[in-house]
Amino acid sequence: MVDWQSETELQADSFAFNNLMHTLLGLYVWEFFTSLDFDWQFFSGKKKCRWPLIFYFAGRYSLLIALIGIAVALNIKTEVDCQALYTFIQLFGNAAIGLASINLSLRTMAVWSQNRYIVGFLIIVILVHWSFLLHGMLLKASWIDNACVITSTNNHILAISFIYSMVFDLAVLSLTAWKLAFPASGRSKLVTLVFKDGLIYFVIAFLSNMLATIFMLLNLNAVMSIIANVPAAIASTIVACRVVRRLSNFTFQGPEQFSNTGGSTLAFRGNATPTSARHISLKSGDNIHIRMSDALASPSEPSVMEYDSGGRIVKSNEFDHEAQINCEFKRPPY
Repeated sequence: MVDWQSETELQADSFAFNNLMHTLLGLYVWEFFTSLDFDWQFFSGKKKCRWPLIFYFAGRYSLLIALIGIAVALNIKTEVDCQALYTFIQLFGNAAIGLASINLSLRTMAVWSQNRYIVGFLIIVILVHWSFLLHGMLLKASWIDNACVITSTNNHILAISFIYSMVFDLAVLSLTAWKLAFPASGRSKLVTLVFKDGLIYFVIAFLSNMLATIFMLLNLNAVMSIIANVPAAIASTIVACRVVRRLSNFTFQGPEQFSNTGGSTLAFRGNATPTSARHISLKSGDNIHIRMSDALASPSEPSVMEYDSGGRIVKSNEFDHEAQINCEFKRPPY
C-alpha cells in the first residue's frame, strides 16, 4: 500500500508534477505559435476586432502567463515569495478556465438569437462560476530546500469549482445542441460546424474537468490533488479557442441555400472559378433565384458578386469574411 503522505512519495510526486508541467508548457507553446497568425490579423488591423474576441484573447494569453509562472516556480533557484508567485499563477489559471467557458456561452447566446431568458440564465451561471474561481487563495506554498513547494490545498473549494465547471459545460452544450438539433429552418454548413465543435468541446472539457475533480476528491496529498488542474485548463482553453478560430475563419464553399426570415445580417461567399456558375436561393415568402456566370458578366464587372441575405450587392471593400449565421442562428460578431 502506497503511503501518499510519506516524504519519499511527495518527492516522487513533485518530480512527476515538474515533468508534466514542462511537457504541457511545450504543448501549449506549440499550439500558441501555430495559431499566432490568427491573432496577428487583428493586431495588424487586417481584420476588425469585435468585442466578443476580448474573451478569446484574454483566455488565450492568461493561460500562457499562468504556464510561464509555473515554469518559473519550478525552476527558480533564488529564494522568492512562493505564496505570492502561486497566487499570481492561480489568478491567471482560473481566469483561463472561466474564459474558456464564457467563449462557448457566447456561442450559445447567439444560437438562441440573444433570447433574454437564455442570456440572463447564462450570465447568472457565469457570475457564480467566477465567484468560485476567484474565491481566494486555495493553495499554500513555501520556500523549502531551495525550491517553491506546495504545502497544502483547499480541496473542497477546488472540487466544487471543477464540478460546477462540468455542470456549466453540460448546460451550455445542452442548450446549444437543442437549438441546433431542432432548427426552425434547415441546417446550414456553419450550423453543422457549430454543432460538431460544441460536442467535441464538451467531451474534452467534461473529461478533463472530471479527471481533475477525481484527483481532488481523492486528496492523496498536496501535489496529487492539483496535478490534473493544469491539464484541464489547457484542454478547455485550446479547444474553446479553436472553436472561435474555426467559426471566425469560416467561409461557405459552393452553393448553399439559406432561409431568411427577415432582418438577417448573413453574408457569404464561395470559391468560384472564372467559369463556374453561382446559384443562390433566398427564401423570404417567395423564392428568389439569382444566377450568374462569366458569359453574362461584363468585362468591367467582377465575375463573382456577393449578396447579403436581403439580396443587396455587397461591395468587395465592405465584405466581411467572417460569415454570419442567419437570424435563426445568430452568433457574436466575430
